[in-house]
Amino acid sequence: MLVSIITTAMNEEAYLPGLFSDFLNQTYPHDQIEIILMNSMSTDKTRDLMLDFQAQFRDEFYDIQVHNNLRKSLAAGLNEGIKVARGECVLKVDAHATIPEDFVEQNVAVISQGEFICGGKRPTIIESDDPWSKTLHQVEEAMLGSSIASYRKADSPRYVKSIFHGMYKKSVFDHVGELDERLGRTEDNEIHDRLLKAGYQIKYDPRIVSYQYMRPNFQKMVKQKYSNGYWIGMTSHVRPSCLSLYHFVPFVFTLAVIFSILMLPVTGWLLGLLALAYFGAMAVVTGLTIRKEGFLPHYLAMPFLLLAVHLAYGVGTIVGLFNGLRWRQEYFAAEQDQEETKKPV
Repeated sequence: MLVSIITTAMNEEAYLPGLFSDFLNQTYPHDQIEIILMNSMSTDKTRDLMLDFQAQFRDEFYDIQVHNNLRKSLAAGLNEGIKVARGECVLKVDAHATIPEDFVEQNVAVISQGEFICGGKRPTIIESDDPWSKTLHQVEEAMLGSSIASYRKADSPRYVKSIFHGMYKKSVFDHVGELDERLGRTEDNEIHDRLLKAGYQIKYDPRIVSYQYMRPNFQKMVKQKYSNGYWIGMTSHVRPSCLSLYHFVPFVFTLAVIFSILMLPVTGWLLGLLALAYFGAMAVVTGLTIRKEGFLPHYLAMPFLLLAVHLAYGVGTIVGLFNGLRWRQEYFAAEQDQEETKKPV
């Protein structure tokens, strides 16, 4: 079975050499692996690294393609990659990821059992072992929603609603269409929801494992959580069925904080009760982290760091909900125009 691996990258020169080594170490026959590298108009050495890898190892694999992703987004890169892929299956692998040597082989084993879509565990990892990086990693793992999804930690095969680094039979995209490039950060949720509605199942198998590097920068983490929340709010106006209730937990918490602050002239017990409940829960989370990982003084900052990322996510959702009121009209108008162009003259 020919497998097309698609990797989209923008300014990922620090991670690509390691990922390319992972490709070379795959146990699945290399003459049955096609690698498609989509460069999202990088300004660093990303494209040069791709071209060097292609020149050096093209004969090692079925083929190595390098293309420019002019629209830059991950969704656009995957869409364009699928169009040029020659494999029976396409396998999405993020640029700042690392995959074990049996990653492709394990995916193919599941697809060979009759599945159309599959994936597995995708824990986050850090490059540095310093206390601050470890603390941010634990914040990421403890973030509400980060540890809920089945595809992160489950130890038994099952059908799930979404996966990371998934393998798809290419034919499923002929059936349901390409990823929605108008969505940001929720395009995976939406395409998986569309696939489920079309009757496909998404198979999770714990033998399939990949790892995502977490960039240990708190400012970037807060910005990312805000963006995640923002697109939850925006997407709720146009594709609400692809979202779950847990996506809105930080939003509800943020509303509770805002309401409690507004009520301060009347009473302060609401804010006090909320603070007591929240920091009590986060203290438990911190305690469990220390029990599992060992004590680091930096871990004592976790409740406050978690507060920041939860509020960033919640505020992002609020802004997305407001902005989405106008955007949904543009979204559906563009969709209607596309339908009109498809009609025969």
